[in-house]
Amino acid sequence: MALHRVAVIQAGTTLFDTPATLDRMQALCEKAGSMQIELAVFPEAYIGGYPKGLDFGARMGTRSAAGREDYLRYWRSAIDVPGAETARIGSFAAQMKAFLVTGVIERDGTTLYCTALFFGPDGALLGKHRKLMPTATERLVWGQGDGSTIPVLDTPLGKLGAAICWENYMPTLRQTMYAKGISLWCAPTVDEREIWQASMRHIAYEGRTFVLSACQYLTRADAPAEYDCVQGADPETVLIRGGSVIVGPDGAILAGPVYGKEAILTADIDPDDIIRGRYDLDVSGHYARPDVFRLTVDETARQTVTRTEEDIIFPEDSTGF
Repeated sequence: MALHRVAVIQAGTTLFDTPATLDRMQALCEKAGSMQIELAVFPEAYIGGYPKGLDFGARMGTRSAAGREDYLRYWRSAIDVPGAETARIGSFAAQMKAFLVTGVIERDGTTLYCTALFFGPDGALLGKHRKLMPTATERLVWGQGDGSTIPVLDTPLGKLGAAICWENYMPTLRQTMYAKGISLWCAPTVDEREIWQASMRHIAYEGRTFVLSACQYLTRADAPAEYDCVQGADPETVLIRGGSVIVGPDGAILAGPVYGKEAILTADIDPDDIIRGRYDLDVSGHYARPDVFRLTVDETARQTVTRTEEDIIFPEDSTGF
């Protein structure tokens, strides 16, 4: 029996200050690395931030100048993938000698995406997943990912993938991940509600997979003084209270949930528990009915503009150069 130590890291962003957040992340990774972990999972939007309580000046049919400034500030705190920030995050993974999964706000031109990044123990950026469906007012500031970034990666610990926050409530996405053989289900989130725990246990039991859910613990003190959120200006106000948890393939909680503080939760997992669990329930194998149900997944990368050779028209007197 080969056990692997995994961790979820419950921490908050220093909002709109990405260098400071990276410094916090480095300290947390150093602490986690001292625990001999092989996989660490950080919360949703950890780098770039989750600006809970902001409305970005939007009302139905109108946007404000102040809201546009909020978006500019948010865009400036996002990161390019790949870029200087991903290189630094990769160095944290290499220092831990562990796989690392973290939520970021990815900047692609002037559009932002809520993204999960995967790093190897050598520091390499292995892949990314863009959130397919932002929730409610998140759609105002985040774009939608397409089917080209739904990776499930082979690792010595098992098959590694991620679904971000309320994507975990999308049955067709879950079935897609199960069909790819996922055994390490990472769920970066900012959902602090009690019902989130039921969802994480359900996914673990339904998919017979390990679930590692990392939630932010964020207070008003983590935001700048001019942060005009609906929760008020008291620095002790808790904006996101946590609830990080690790669940086994039998639905049993292995660590957590923890509320009201930063924390590193660890568990020693046995990959053979996946096989033991799927003995009587393999929802993409013997417990599926492909003769009755069929799911088609389009993993094509979608481009706004595509060009073919026939699209290029040269003047009659041009040589084409």
